Amino acid sequence: MHTFAVNGTHALMETAREILRLAGPRRKFALYGQLGAGKTTLVQAICQMLEVRETVSSPTFALVNEYTYERQGTEAYVYHIDLYRLRTLEEALDIGIEEYLDAPHYCFIEWPQLIEPLLDEQTVRINLEIEGDSVRKILFL
Repeated sequence: MHTFAVNGTHALMETAREILRLAGPRRKFALYGQLGAGKTTLVQAICQMLEVRETVSSPTFALVNEYTYERQGTEAYVYHIDLYRLRTLEEALDIGIEEYLDAPHYCFIEWPQLIEPLLDEQTVRINLEIEGDSVRKILFL
């Protein structure tokens, strides 16, 4: 387990870089934390590290946002999923969650508790905690 104290943009970018390094070849990320803990902000920072082409925003209403970036000369995808509004595993299956989990692309899942039975041991689990007005503690599990 690794713990990061994040206070400010520079620290967030360094944390995003380190998370990608620690994840190695793993591409599935489950992001836990209360509302306002910074899950979407962390995904935005990681996507900036990956040089994602599109503007990264919360997928709360769309449920899934897809972004693109270049990896080794070819187009690759990032899936940013927010399961906050879903109530059952069946609803997650209906949006095609298994296809996203099986794809070889980065997949960041906010509010993953609902699909925990579908996440394997290779999934990177990150817990974000509010420590103060502008300080977040990020636990890389």
